[in-house]
Amino acid sequence: MKLEDSFGFLINHAGRRMSQLLTLHFQAYDITTEQWTVLHRLAEQDGISQKELARRTEKDQTNITRILDHLQRKGLIERRANASDRRSFLTYITDKGRGLDQTLVPIEQRVISSVMRGFTEEQIHILRELLIQMTQNTNQDIREREETE
Repeated sequence: MKLEDSFGFLINHAGRRMSQLLTLHFQAYDITTEQWTVLHRLAEQDGISQKELARRTEKDQTNITRILDHLQRKGLIERRANASDRRSFLTYITDKGRGLDQTLVPIEQRVISSVMRGFTEEQIHILRELLIQMTQNTNQDIREREETE
């Protein structure tokens, strides 16, 4: 089998290339796609712990800390002490961060529309459903494997 025939390779390659394209569009705003993912999750709901943010972005704690440090230096987020757990902080998006997110969302939508050109609405719907099912199957297999180890 050639590597180019592997579903894992094809999905990973498409995702990386889409991320690279989005990175090119985000460069003018001095933000990476990783940083925007975290910022956008905070725009959806802020005042959450780093642990919860890591879960929602599917990133590990070390990466989240590094990304939040960058976002805080840029004035896009702030951390506040967690009143119910003094060992942790809650993360909030600033007005500047919310404004940047509102600028970047339509850019992300245009990039996705561009890479989906030539797809029918039905194909887009089917692709979305298939990717969701693949992710659910993968998550289930990971859980089962972790339970047996």
